[in-house]
Amino acid sequence: MTFTDNSQVRRLVDLFEPMLAQIPTMDPVGKEGLHITIQGIGFTDEVAARDTERIADAAAEHLSRRQPFDARIGPPTVDAETVGMPISNTESFQQVRHALQQAIADVWGIDNVPERHDRFQPHLTLAYSTGAAPMAVLRDLLTRNQLSDIEVVEQVKAVSLIELNRDNHKYEWREIAKVPLGTSNSVGIQ
Repeated sequence: MTFTDNSQVRRLVDLFEPMLAQIPTMDPVGKEGLHITIQGIGFTDEVAARDTERIADAAAEHLSRRQPFDARIGPPTVDAETVGMPISNTESFQQVRHALQQAIADVWGIDNVPERHDRFQPHLTLAYSTGAAPMAVLRDLLTRNQLSDIEVVEQVKAVSLIELNRDNHKYEWREIAKVPLGTSNSVGIQ
C-alpha cells in the first residue's frame, strides 16, 4: 500500500522529523518511501515480467470484490530495529492479503505462493535503526514530543504492485501497477 502526496500518512514524516533528528542511529523513511507491505512476490531478478503482469491481472479480479476500507494506523511503537506504526484493524488487510495470495496461486499454484504461512502483522515503518539506541530513550522522546498517542486513519482504495529496493540506504520503490478495490468484474490495471 502506498500513499498519495496529500495523505495523512505522509504528514507523519513532518510530525516525527524533529524527534527522529535527535536520534543519530535512526534513519527516517522519507515521504516517498512510506509503504505498508501486504504480500511479497519475489526478487525482481527471479520473477518474469509476464508473471508479474498475470499476477497483477489476477489481483485486479480478486480485489474487485473487496470494498475500500479505512486503515487505522498507530499509535507508534519502538523496538531495536524500527520506529513504527502498527495497524490496529488488521482484518481488512488480512482479507486483502488472502486475495493477493489467491491471485498468485492462480498464476503459480497454491504451493508456490511466497509467504503463505508467514505471520502477517501489517505496519508502517517511520525509521530504521542503523545502530544501538536505548528503547527507554526512544519511548521518552515520543512522550516528550507528544507523539506517543498519534494515530491516523487512511482510506485504502487500491493496492500497488511495487518494485522495492533499499540500494541507497533507504527504501525506494517504483509502482508497477495499481489495483483498485471494489470495482466491476472487468478491471484493468491503472
